[in-house]
Amino acid sequence: MHLSQVPTDRVDWDALDRFPDRVVFQTRGWVSFLAESQNATPIVAALHDSGQIVGYFTGLLFSRMGVRILGSPLPGWTTPFMGFNLLPDVSYGEALQALEGFAFRHLRCFHLEISDLRFSPQHGERAGYSYDFAETFTTDLTRSEDEILKSMQHSCRSNIRKAERSGVWVEEANDDAFSEEYYEQLKEVFLRQELVPSYGAERVQQLLKHLLSSGSLLLLRARDRHNVCIATSIYVGLNKVAFYWGNASRRDKVHLCPNQLMNWYALTYWKRRGIEVFDWGGAGGYGRYKTRYGGRPFSYPQFRKSRFAFGTLRTAAMKAVQLRQQLLGRFHVSGNNAEAFSSDNLRLQPFG
Repeated sequence: MHLSQVPTDRVDWDALDRFPDRVVFQTRGWVSFLAESQNATPIVAALHDSGQIVGYFTGLLFSRMGVRILGSPLPGWTTPFMGFNLLPDVSYGEALQALEGFAFRHLRCFHLEISDLRFSPQHGERAGYSYDFAETFTTDLTRSEDEILKSMQHSCRSNIRKAERSGVWVEEANDDAFSEEYYEQLKEVFLRQELVPSYGAERVQQLLKHLLSSGSLLLLRARDRHNVCIATSIYVGLNKVAFYWGNASRRDKVHLCPNQLMNWYALTYWKRRGIEVFDWGGAGGYGRYKTRYGGRPFSYPQFRKSRFAFGTLRTAAMKAVQLRQQLLGRFHVSGNNAEAFSSDNLRLQPFG
């Protein structure tokens, strides 16, 4: 097998989106969002086997300090996975081997990373890749709404009912002003954890710019009985899988449980549109609260490979990102002037 790059202006995005294993993070809109937000170059390549095209790879070429990196995706891109779209019975292990040659010889990369829901650790091990596991929770939306609701913890169901009794209601949004509203509330969420968001307000603006008209983006506002917006949420979906991207809420309105009501709204929204699986995203750390929604744990490998000793630099850079968030959060909480430590002045993020 081998991969050949498809010129950007010749990519048939509509045909690619008809692959049954296609996810929203591989679409033209999402790739354009990443290209702008990460200053990266979209890469689409056809996978050939015995003269036949048997699938496609989607990723982006990224450069930092002269180091060329192929990501599908990379940490910090607020994108959990991308990877391949393959015809039935095509070997993922052989596809990974072809990707290595394509990245290191054709694109002249020093490092590549790829996450794909269909991968198993054995696929990468045979091709000499290193990997970590990403953990998430998934909700089966093929069940009835009553079954989905009953699978949630009692406290979660009670909070949904509490929000309704308190006069909280949910509306779908489609306006550009949503991005600023969401980000202001997101800063309040991170402040409660003595942290700051890992990305700036422009990231949300760019997301709406490229996805708002795609039909794959669900934006929600929760309003109280006085019609004041007290929480916002972002979800994305395509084909059979939808994803939680983020909740945000006002600090003084958390007791009204708007996030729980919005998440329930999103589950029913995607179910009615034929989505079969709802992915809740990261399950570690503060993400453990997602267990309340009754999702089942699911993990998949995130593969990486380097031509040289890039791994140590990658680990150090990731630790620097975490330290930056903690320092910024503590400065905000203490009330000190954190301007010198703003995300614009501390460019420590390795990829995002």
